[in-house]
Amino acid sequence: MDYEVTELSYHAREIANVARCLGLDFYPVHFEVCPAEAIYSFGAYGMPVRFTHWSFGKAFYRMKMQYDLNLTRIYELVINSNPSYAFLLEGNRLIQNKLVIGHVYAHVDFFKNNRYFRRTPQDMVLRMEAHAQRIRDYELEHGRDKVEKTLDAVLSIQEHVNFRAHLGKKKGPTCNSNKKDGAEKKISVHRTEYTDLWDQEPDNEIEEKLPDEDLMLYLMTYSSSLEDWQRDILSMIREESLYFYPQIETKIINEGWATFWHSRIMRELNLTAAEAVDFAVMHSQVVQPSRLQLNPYYLGVKIWDHLAGRYDWETLFEIREMENDISFVRNYLNQELVEDLNLFNYRKVGAHWQVTDTAWEKVRDNLVKQLIHGGHPRILVMDGDYEGKGGLYLVHGHEGVDLDLVYLEKTLQLIQTLWGKGVYLETVVDGKKILFECTSNTISRKGMARVQDGQRYERV
Repeated sequence: MDYEVTELSYHAREIANVARCLGLDFYPVHFEVCPAEAIYSFGAYGMPVRFTHWSFGKAFYRMKMQYDLNLTRIYELVINSNPSYAFLLEGNRLIQNKLVIGHVYAHVDFFKNNRYFRRTPQDMVLRMEAHAQRIRDYELEHGRDKVEKTLDAVLSIQEHVNFRAHLGKKKGPTCNSNKKDGAEKKISVHRTEYTDLWDQEPDNEIEEKLPDEDLMLYLMTYSSSLEDWQRDILSMIREESLYFYPQIETKIINEGWATFWHSRIMRELNLTAAEAVDFAVMHSQVVQPSRLQLNPYYLGVKIWDHLAGRYDWETLFEIREMENDISFVRNYLNQELVEDLNLFNYRKVGAHWQVTDTAWEKVRDNLVKQLIHGGHPRILVMDGDYEGKGGLYLVHGHEGVDLDLVYLEKTLQLIQTLWGKGVYLETVVDGKKILFECTSNTISRKGMARVQDGQRYERV
């Protein structure tokens, strides 16, 4: 084992030198070899150290079962931090680890240089470890069941943060806040070390009328039913969500970038004939198109290969710095690529799947549409004192896809446990405006009719 570690360290240094000579710029990377159970634990939890929750265990067993049945295989996991940490799967052959190490260095180059990661904290491993300890302390103080119930509610809305916060300072909750007797109710908030992403007071009357896109922050700031420890849990989960969000919105461009560079790095190494064949097989498996869903490695590397044939290296590094998945696909998935990759739009009609469009612009636009908000629905907070009764009024920014009604109703009930009063959600179901109401943990729905000014809706 010591010999294997020494040999792996030698090759890691060799590959790092090759990567730097090719122009990659990355943080120091610490590699560790881990058994499959550890790798899939990290994959399920998102980090080597994180608080425990039943949903992570469920994800672990699903991923581990797929590995045991040889349906999927995770060769590595890499953590965006400085220094970065990469975990290699125990049992990988040397040629597999060489490819994986090159892949990792390209990922870390992307983390370090892409603008969407500029404001993510580089000590997140330590922060999450501190979060886990605080939550364990709350379990001892308030009981595991009560803490788990709070985590259930918070994790159900963990995607609903202002994902633009990592690009620049944002304004605070800008919709009508919770008020009583004409005065704004002040709620103390436990603020984490993520201070550069916290709110400032709105500086003009126009901004105060805008909806708020950060549901988690709004609940932290204005909920009258949360205890301080629950508010702290909200702040911790929100901080972790802001850390993960750039990874969600750069999956295609990031995986494509890492695949693009690992192939070039491997060509620079002095491989034996057998290793070259093994590498070719592994690379083809990584970029193999899927019959069931879009392979981000495949689409990403195809776009990067196309760009490499048109632009110089300086331009490629500029694209790596400035783009996310939406802009990358919108700007560079052209007619030639759509036709070459045989992409098309389709839907299920009855028991059969049917192609609906092959026009390249519509194919590209449909893919971009699926990437908006990381594929999650856009929920806006419109009013924190709905009908003067302290209700929380939410609006779904409908973009052609209806919400899952079962998940919607369960989530509204969980939000109510955090808000403490009635929660209302305006959305579209089968082309009709519907208002869902959650009061006393009971869900009801009512149709809505447009009023004369065309801006607001009233219940029928």
